[in-house]
Amino acid sequence: MKKINHGQHGQHGQKKKTGKKPVCVVGGYLFFRRYTQFSSCLPAVLLLLCLAISPLSAQEPAANSPAEDVPDISSQAAVLMDAATGTVLYAKNGDTLIPPASLTKLMTIHLVMQEIDAGRASLDEIVDLPPESWAENQPPRSSLMHLAEGQVVSLRELILGLAIPSGNDAAVAIALRFSPRVQDFVDRMNAEAQQLGLKETRFTEPAGIDENNTTTALEFAAFCREYITRHPDNLREFHSAMELIYPRPDNVAPELRSTVRFWRQRNHNSLLTSFEGVDGLKTGYIDEAGYNIALTAVRQETRLIAVILGAPASWGGDRIRDADGSNLLSWGFKHFKTLRPPEPEIPPARLWKGKRPSVQAIPAEPIPFTTFIDRGENLSWEAVLEEPLIAPLPAGVSVGTLILNDDRGELRRIPLITAEEAAQGNIFKRGWDALGLFFRKIFAKPI
Repeated sequence: MKKINHGQHGQHGQKKKTGKKPVCVVGGYLFFRRYTQFSSCLPAVLLLLCLAISPLSAQEPAANSPAEDVPDISSQAAVLMDAATGTVLYAKNGDTLIPPASLTKLMTIHLVMQEIDAGRASLDEIVDLPPESWAENQPPRSSLMHLAEGQVVSLRELILGLAIPSGNDAAVAIALRFSPRVQDFVDRMNAEAQQLGLKETRFTEPAGIDENNTTTALEFAAFCREYITRHPDNLREFHSAMELIYPRPDNVAPELRSTVRFWRQRNHNSLLTSFEGVDGLKTGYIDEAGYNIALTAVRQETRLIAVILGAPASWGGDRIRDADGSNLLSWGFKHFKTLRPPEPEIPPARLWKGKRPSVQAIPAEPIPFTTFIDRGENLSWEAVLEEPLIAPLPAGVSVGTLILNDDRGELRRIPLITAEEAAQGNIFKRGWDALGLFFRKIFAKPI
């Protein structure tokens, strides 16, 4: 094996979380559960971070150990995930099926943004309001934007109507803007969920009022990660907005303005103002699910996603839900950070019997990762290359290991793979290198 060391670097602070769920501590090791993304699929795998990577014994004792102060979550299900990496830091009943309630509207918004990104819609376009979308025609106890006959409303306003007052009428209006029937739009929602690898997530309507909508905390956290990645501006434009006044005078005909009531509605996500860094995403409630919330917060370039499902469907259940979300985010920011080391410089590896004299090795995984909050000072890379490397080699084959160290030891290992196919050289090149390899072996000379 050939080792190549790289100089030390100061701490580079962007954080990438390796989602971890402290299910147990065994022999000083902490187990993590992680959602990794292959294409657009999001399967779960179990990771074990070794003592050299995240040694509990090397940390400050119990008070600073994540396993010692895991929050007590009262809601039925909860997940804390690193938005940058998909790593799950905490999970309680993560695979339990629970109706998402109005969290469903995030998928509705997601499909709208896809249409806008494809150039088939505009935020400023005026949307027709068929009778099915009027507030007076929504089911009893519906949360409403208060759409009505004759109003003039933009697509941007309808999205705000979903994000802030959680208007079921706005969900119907959007569904009928992009599909001939509400059910056709729901079919698109389910097709998108399947495309994203959300195997347990199903929708029966676009607002979330039906108990037959289903998801899990793990799957919905994975969806939120995808949503934030694809639509980062939505956090500022829609999900952080604190109130919606609708209809405004320009939404109704002049002759009706004196008779129309204007509704001022606040964002139901109270953590937008009570928890530092929260800038989304959505709350929800139906009797069959209880109180739900999908949260995201960012501090010092580390973004977390928390999904809380099934807080008690009784008086004070919203406060229990919010407390669970706040406690989970606080615990995550206290113990973990996403580390984004500088890109390593990996020199070309010597190639034997090849058409070219060398082959380039590259990391097989993204460089950013999650570590404990007290790791990551004085970083240095070490590339360990296998030898001899003999052509032909396909692209993507393992040729070594990239090791990241900090001032306390090894932090992470990343496989090195070939960046492209390495073809065989001609017969003369192969013969010459075969002779060289033979004599090097005879004389035990390091390659």
